[in-house]
Amino acid sequence: MTRRPNLLYAGRRRRLAMAGAAGLLTAAAHATERFPRPEFRTEHPLPTLTEPVPRILLFDKLDVAVLAVALGLAAYLVLRRRSRRSLVLLMLFSLLYFGFWRGGCVCPVGSVQNVALALFGDGYAIPLSAIAFFALPLVAALAFGRVFCAAVCPLGIVQDLVAVRPLRLPGWLDGALRVVPYAVLGVSVLLAALGAGFMVCRYDPFVGLFRLSASTAMLAGAAVLLAVGVVVARPYCRYLCPYGVLLGWFSRLSLVHATVTPGECLNCPLCERACPVNAIRRPTPERLPEPRGTAIRRLARLLVLLPVLGLAGAWAGARLHGWAAGAHPTVRLIRQMGIEHLDTTAPPTMESETFRGTGVSNRQLYDEAVRTQARFATGCTALGAFLGLALGAKLVSLSVFRSRTGHEPDRAWCLSCGRCFASCPVERKRREGGAVVRPGADRGSAG
Repeated sequence: MTRRPNLLYAGRRRRLAMAGAAGLLTAAAHATERFPRPEFRTEHPLPTLTEPVPRILLFDKLDVAVLAVALGLAAYLVLRRRSRRSLVLLMLFSLLYFGFWRGGCVCPVGSVQNVALALFGDGYAIPLSAIAFFALPLVAALAFGRVFCAAVCPLGIVQDLVAVRPLRLPGWLDGALRVVPYAVLGVSVLLAALGAGFMVCRYDPFVGLFRLSASTAMLAGAAVLLAVGVVVARPYCRYLCPYGVLLGWFSRLSLVHATVTPGECLNCPLCERACPVNAIRRPTPERLPEPRGTAIRRLARLLVLLPVLGLAGAWAGARLHGWAAGAHPTVRLIRQMGIEHLDTTAPPTMESETFRGTGVSNRQLYDEAVRTQARFATGCTALGAFLGLALGAKLVSLSVFRSRTGHEPDRAWCLSCGRCFASCPVERKRREGGAVVRPGADRGSAG
């Protein structure tokens, strides 16, 4: 008697088959079809391709090399040349190459999910190019700040180019919205790690523009973000991008970082007004607004509150695991099978009909769904704890006093876009032929 394969084995066979098909496709030249399309005798329309054409291995190596060169050039233009005009030229090249030529895939933003699936998934072999696209911008941020955001990321470039009349959001609103990317990062990692799909790639607002093919809903989302981006600079980068969270962590520890002025700060507010992303920090007053002992006691209370927020987040996440598990195809299928079993008039779906043709028993499907929900229970608990701790860390950071004698960019939030350079009187004097002061490469010269 032949033993029926379980769902995990069937899933591995499907992945192997897909990998084999992808291998055959990569042997073809870029943007060409290996076999002619079938000729339908009916009026059946050919579907629009929403995935990029597989690239041959040589192009993958070229992409990594171009990324490394672009990051190095962006760091030079920000730290040495201090030229916004040159950065715009590099932006246009990166938009054409990484955006329209590569179709926005694989990008560092989406590679977070590839890494999560490789670390926690079953049998997924992450491509070396995906590892490189994930790691290189982080290494650059650790060395030079967020130069990837400055002129290499096509998602950010699209928004930067339309920010013609950026306004400054109130500090409280800007700070509150910056917590959202932590949730996007946690949810996208959770879904990818447990095999529920790549949420960031599925709902990316701009990748459809790069591939010149997108649904109406995706085009509408991109249009809304671009319209908002005219007056609120880089809304996706600041309030949605999960990779920006990681870049901010690494950039906060950067060895060198962009400075507002190449010399001594005059403490004028011109750079603060020119920054479209609220990333310039003012000089601290000589006298503190409250006694030092009061600030220390408030910080101590927040540190005690930190684990409480983590535990509360873990409790809330555990309560939501059933809802979150519905994103997994196995859980969705077993729920649909249950509906069809209880209601004989319910129309079957394509997934349920396909499952019935596999020969796998309902019991096997149920056992796999139970295991999947158990994994989601653990993952959602960890996700809730992460978000609770992130919120607590945000409150702690707002209570920490940092002494500044001049206007300095926030290392985590500054995108190194160079818009503040021309606003600085010291910078203008340097460009007009005054005494040239070497840009601050000292770690203590930029906040």
